Amino acid sequence: MSPIPVLHIITRLIVGGAQETVMLIADMLDESQWMVHVLSGPQTGSEGSLIEHVRDRGIPLAIEPALVRQINPIKDLEALVRLTRFIKRGRYTIVHTHSSKAGVLGRWAAWLAGTPIIVHTVHGWGHHDRQYPLVRALYIALEKLTLPITGRLIAVSPRNVEKGLGDGIGCPEDYVVIRSGIELDRFRHPRVPRHETRMALGIPSDALVVGTVTRLSPQKAPLDFVRAVGIIAQSVPEARFVMVGDGPLRPQVEALAAELELTNRLILTGLRCDVSELMAAFDIFALSSLWEGLPRVLPQAMVAGLPIVATAIDGNAEAIEDGVNGLLVPPGQPAALAQAVVCLLRDPQMACRMGQAGRARAGEFGARKMVGKIANLYEELLVRRGLGS
Repeated sequence: MSPIPVLHIITRLIVGGAQETVMLIADMLDESQWMVHVLSGPQTGSEGSLIEHVRDRGIPLAIEPALVRQINPIKDLEALVRLTRFIKRGRYTIVHTHSSKAGVLGRWAAWLAGTPIIVHTVHGWGHHDRQYPLVRALYIALEKLTLPITGRLIAVSPRNVEKGLGDGIGCPEDYVVIRSGIELDRFRHPRVPRHETRMALGIPSDALVVGTVTRLSPQKAPLDFVRAVGIIAQSVPEARFVMVGDGPLRPQVEALAAELELTNRLILTGLRCDVSELMAAFDIFALSSLWEGLPRVLPQAMVAGLPIVATAIDGNAEAIEDGVNGLLVPPGQPAALAQAVVCLLRDPQMACRMGQAGRARAGEFGARKMVGKIANLYEELLVRRGLGS
């Protein structure tokens, strides 16, 4: 039997959790059963690009120039037409979409092309409470309109399901929870020793290090992290801080760090490919996001054995059990984030206990487990449509 053709569509292949998930699924699905292609829009940005990483893994990749992040009725109509033609030519049995824009345009293009099975992953809803009410209402309306042509919605966290149901998007039977997976061995066994990574960063081997890995974008609230760093630095003068990532808010991050006189204490690494090695050099991981699906950096930090301080939102609370493998604090409150970090810095036994608890639980987030569940879902939907054995 020939492999079943599957197309994954995503708006942008930037460095991010949804994009890494797409790459891992496409790379790890059994080639004897599935012929997987990826289609993305052309935009990347200061967050960094995964386009070459996808190609380096030998994954067939198409770039659709009309698929852009910004809402543009003319461009969006062009993208819909071009996507429909692309899907028809590829004769895909399954179209699996990711991210809000590609999720709507890609599903309707697949439906117009007559694709038997259409799946969408919610990596965190495109609508959230911090949007203008009309914008939020539009996103919800588009999700409701697109749901009837969707075979199944995959949510990366039960909280995403709760949020969708609360906003009137479908019923429980429309959803399945499949957590985002990570490459566990990479974070269990970093290739560079901790002291060497610290030496390369100019950090003393015995310093206390608080780190984050994040996009410098409004969703991730990097300025809140910097403000928290300013408070922590006053309470724990020997602490050092590392921020891994890049994005449109980098100039503001640098300006705030200079204003708070943190230039010699806070290291901005920019984009890095050695995240597992950098995490191994941390003592505590912190995440200041305002909204999330299930951020992959949290299970990565758990595998690395790090106690975590994160905002109590969406998928963060799915990965972090408050008081067990980390501490949860309200979003948008840098002082609360700082207080929790200081608490762990001053209680190394509690920090160690939480790190061990996180590592013990991290196997739930393995990439192979995620890919296996997705393959099972595909097979279930094929049988339902009379296309499988």
